[in-house]
Amino acid sequence: MEMDAWWSAGLGGVLGLLIGSFLNVVIYRLPKMMERQWQAELAAISAADKVDGAEMAAATPQEPFNLMTPRSRCPACGHMVQWYENVPVFSYLFLRGRCSACKARISARYPLVEIATGALFFFCIHRWGVTPTGAAWCGFSSAMVALAFIDWDTTLLPDDITLPLLWAGLLASALQWTQVPLHASVFGAAAGYLSLWLVYWGFKLATGKEGMGYGDFKLFAALGAWFGWQALVPIILMSSVIGAVIGIAMKIFSSLREGGYIPFGPFLVSAGFTAMVFGPQAILDPVLKLLGL
Repeated sequence: MEMDAWWSAGLGGVLGLLIGSFLNVVIYRLPKMMERQWQAELAAISAADKVDGAEMAAATPQEPFNLMTPRSRCPACGHMVQWYENVPVFSYLFLRGRCSACKARISARYPLVEIATGALFFFCIHRWGVTPTGAAWCGFSSAMVALAFIDWDTTLLPDDITLPLLWAGLLASALQWTQVPLHASVFGAAAGYLSLWLVYWGFKLATGKEGMGYGDFKLFAALGAWFGWQALVPIILMSSVIGAVIGIAMKIFSSLREGGYIPFGPFLVSAGFTAMVFGPQAILDPVLKLLGL
């Protein structure tokens, strides 16, 4: 029986590697798809504002760009990535981290995303088995990985991921796929959103600046839906401590971005994964001790 559990977890890890490969596509393309959508909306608004009665010139058609089209290619030379060059982790090692055509370096983050997703899937299946609960937490892990890297790259937390993650948490609670009662999940989602919304407006009224984005509210609401309202304090404390430590380190090494901002989403994700692995309450005491409380 124990061997079957390890086999199932191993297969889950392999599936996670494949999902991780797809997440690399999501991380790269989804922000660009959002930019294209915004540009199209701005063009439509500009067209509507014209009052001279002249006929609008036809817009130049753009090449289809989504999660499936066009095929992956090398950004340096345009070489189309073949299927055997896209095998998770192994292709990167076989190619020695370089494009097979132009030998341009391939970022090590691609296999790291695949390995991280594979490890998370392995953990979820090993802990919860091949069950709806295990599948739910695998889905949670996939969304969180994508959000962390997208936010780090662009400071965006797309509604296309945060809102389905929120509803999935509520649905998983309603179907009893998690140990969070539905009422705790609903109150967690509401409290998660409102708490950061209040912090946002308090900071903006006090300083005239925006300290975070609405995507952070939605991500925290999603975490409240998955873990219940009782987990919100441990998660926000841990994410704040992680963010402060990394922010100080980046400032010491002069690696802060222009404007000195650090996206908060990756730290919420880190705290969320810690809560998934160890439980929300298990992270509260160490954080309080670190803060001297």
